[in-house]
Amino acid sequence: MTTVTGKYQITLPKRLVEAYGINVGDEVDLMAAGETIALVPARARRPSLPPEERLRLFDEASRRQKLRDQTNRLPAGSAQERGWTREELYTRGRPR
Repeated sequence: MTTVTGKYQITLPKRLVEAYGINVGDEVDLMAAGETIALVPARARRPSLPPEERLRLFDEASRRQKLRDQTNRLPAGSAQERGWTREELYTRGRPR
């Protein structure tokens, strides 16, 4: 466990420093991750993509998903024709 000093400083455990290759003078980012704080070595950060590239990639992924949705349709018809009901999907494999 690490303790915060009066100057709000912490000492990193040696095993983590060695495992992640952090050296004296290296910059690290502290990032909020829900209810925790993540310490990320600066060299591990990925450069962010420009908004245009992110939108292009998002549009490509959306097109791929639409194609998958068209080809992977659930069987039409009643539960009798399918041989199963929606409720059975939630109880299958559980002890009764």
